[in-house]
Amino acid sequence: MTVAEPRIAIVGAGPAGIYAADILLGLAPTASIDLFEKLPAPYGLVRYGVAPDHPRIRKITDALHDVLVNPRIRLLCNVEIGVDVAIEDLRAAYDGVIVATGADLDVHLDIPGIDLPGSFGAADFVFWYDGHPDAARTWPLEAESVAVLGAGNVALDVTRILAKHASALTHTDTPDTVLDQLAASPLRDVHLFARRGPADVRFSAMELRELAEQDDVDVIVDPDELALDEHAERMVAQFSQRRIIVRTMTEWAALDPAGRTASRRIHLHLRQRPVRLLGTDRVTGIEMERTASDELGRMVGTGELLRYDVGAVYRAVGYRSTPVPGMPFDADLGVVPHAEGRVVDAAGAPIPRLYATGWIKRGPVGLIGSTKSDAAQTVRHLVDDLADAEPIAPGEDPLTHVDHAVDLDGWLRIDAAERGAGAERGRERTKLVDRAEMLAHAKLTQMTEAVR
Repeated sequence: MTVAEPRIAIVGAGPAGIYAADILLGLAPTASIDLFEKLPAPYGLVRYGVAPDHPRIRKITDALHDVLVNPRIRLLCNVEIGVDVAIEDLRAAYDGVIVATGADLDVHLDIPGIDLPGSFGAADFVFWYDGHPDAARTWPLEAESVAVLGAGNVALDVTRILAKHASALTHTDTPDTVLDQLAASPLRDVHLFARRGPADVRFSAMELRELAEQDDVDVIVDPDELALDEHAERMVAQFSQRRIIVRTMTEWAALDPAGRTASRRIHLHLRQRPVRLLGTDRVTGIEMERTASDELGRMVGTGELLRYDVGAVYRAVGYRSTPVPGMPFDADLGVVPHAEGRVVDAAGAPIPRLYATGWIKRGPVGLIGSTKSDAAQTVRHLVDDLADAEPIAPGEDPLTHVDHAVDLDGWLRIDAAERGAGAERGRERTKLVDRAEMLAHAKLTQMTEAVR
């Protein structure tokens, strides 16, 4: 029996969840969708994971907004699955439930000293400078020299924001509290370490070049670390992005040291992996081991150790997902077990009406746009399953008992408040960071009408 007007719940109002909603309405135009989000605002990774100096990527929210205003979608922010409503309650009330909660935790780096004060995960730092409502409001920017570990774009973001002068962010939506703390930072040197060689880093060429496009920031590369072995020569010959990356680093290495007069410096170190953090009561340094690639391109240690004096270490070695209460979870892989988006139980059998998409489905790989094809696969299976499913009998709204949900109108009031605060400073917006303040704006009109 085909479900004529299916009711679908999507958990997570970031790009993955919103793309899934958009694709679903294209394949099942009679569907109604409830889109749940635990934060008071939608957009997930775009709002709380993209660096504030990347407005081009932030503009993705314009397209996401166009989806949210579809009358067949009900936005329900400030609702946490497992706290306000259970997955089983959603499965009982909807013809399909898609979980798209992303990845918000740092992958653990198991080396001695990693838990010392002054050792930070990239996710926490990104949430801080992006004004995540559940992040700390202050950050200990006390070190003159810091290390960043990682060979991907998150490591570049962390490095760039640490080195960037706060005055270069005043036109963005960065919260004033963040700008004030960045302005007071005594930082002089950022050491960015990648265990891979120049042809194997996972940086995008565009983001790498941005390191040197900052005012009063020099990028320093040791030319000896740019030597290409046979494996690297093959990579450069096959992939244009890798050629651009190697060329960019080579240009930096060739610059005259006498011309490096900036007050802040980024030191790019290649073929080095962390061995231990140094210090007793807090981080005072880091020990690295030089690496080399074997005949298969795998990085192996050489036994040569190097030490760097740093007062803080930022780990940007990967993200992993938080388990969703009531759903299976593969703790080793950090994803929901599934078969092409259909969530499966311990025996590998699909769990009726339960699906996954985005990073909680495939892990934190791919750019924001790549979630579209991922969502399409999941949604197609859901629609196929609807053709053979018995419709869920209409019952009580599982959100009847929740009086703190922020709907689309509530989010638009938050959005208007941010734009108003930004206009006072000559910006497009200034992000609200306090959850209580966000909720106060979301409920403002309702409170006023109640008084009347």
